Amino acid sequence: MHLHTKVFVVILLVLLTTTEDGGLVQVALARQCESQSHRYEGPCVHDGNCANVCYTEGFTGGKCVGFRHRCFCTRNC
Repeated sequence: MHLHTKVFVVILLVLLTTTEDGGLVQVALARQCESQSHRYEGPCVHDGNCANVCYTEGFTGGKCVGFRHRCFCTRNC
């Protein structure tokens, strides 16, 4: 990318993240907390299956983790 293009992109991003009152928009990044599922049975092969079980446990998602293929439920903390 040329220098002029980079400058244009930076200016465009600043304009897009500016509110009407002139302040910058604050973006909050949530931490992701994990807890091993208590209801998932067997080795975890598909993240989608794990996530579905985690929804029933009150979490917002789930994923297969590690060499032992365990289902870990996730939520913002």
